[in-house]
Amino acid sequence: MLISRQFSLKHRSFFFFWGICSALDGVINTWEIKDKGEGLALRTSIHCLSTTQKRWPEDLEWHPSGESIYACYSADAKDDQVAIIDLSADDKVKFLKERPHEKGIVNSITFLPWSEGGMFSTAGCDHAVVLWKEKETGVWKADALHRALHSSAVMSAVGMRNKPLIISVGMDKRVIGFDTEHAREEFRYILDNKALRMLSNPVDWNLYMVQTGTPGSQLRLFDVRSQRRELSAFGWRQDATESQSAHVHPSWSPCGIFIASGCADPKIHVFDIRYNGKEPSQTIKAHQRRVFKACWHHTFPLLISISSDLNVGLIKHRV
Repeated sequence: MLISRQFSLKHRSFFFFWGICSALDGVINTWEIKDKGEGLALRTSIHCLSTTQKRWPEDLEWHPSGESIYACYSADAKDDQVAIIDLSADDKVKFLKERPHEKGIVNSITFLPWSEGGMFSTAGCDHAVVLWKEKETGVWKADALHRALHSSAVMSAVGMRNKPLIISVGMDKRVIGFDTEHAREEFRYILDNKALRMLSNPVDWNLYMVQTGTPGSQLRLFDVRSQRRELSAFGWRQDATESQSAHVHPSWSPCGIFIASGCADPKIHVFDIRYNGKEPSQTIKAHQRRVFKACWHHTFPLLISISSDLNVGLIKHRV
């Protein structure tokens, strides 16, 4: 393992997703990894501020086809809530007319794995989980899946791969599984701290990870078949005085065995879920300031990280 190179950004960026990043100036940049991780080239920069409040995207998601990017924003002042960014079109940014969230930030956007790109979910500060369905090409209809099951902001809502189940997590410490086929709550349980993000395992469709605000146990592993029993907890001691942040996004490795997370300290932590040790199996010093995200490339043996030090890191790391 080694850090091969860092690449400077002009603006402070919060999200990095296998080729796209979004900064507080509302610009979405697309990148190409060159020479199997020895280089990084900026391909496009697209201005994506919302039309009413001039807000930057809060979360980004590639369409499963890989041809477009979906971004979510805010529900305040009747602002745009979702945009489609088509990299090949002349008019690259299209804002959807639907505005189902009632107030606050739209915290996450995620395509549902069983829909082949025809459905995605959003989670918002209005306590709502919203299901979006494509009625015809480019025309989306949004309906609230539920608005009253959470008592505070919903931070993430992700579909499981083996059943029509959406699991949502929120600042109210609740983890809720909702059966979309029968429109009913299937399970719920309460954590000991706020839940900031949920990630389904890319290989074992029954496993999922919940990021919490508990120092030393930031990552919790669950199996949907044993709903209320925590399988393992992983975490790190935080040196910085900042509280746990929803801006730090953990990610699974493509093999589904490792999980990587940034933190308020300038470090990347890697955990192996096959072992029940709470400490990271590896800690990488890659940046000078907070690491917002560290994720694996799907093809190359690379960890890609982004930080508030305005650098993108490419780290050779085999899994």
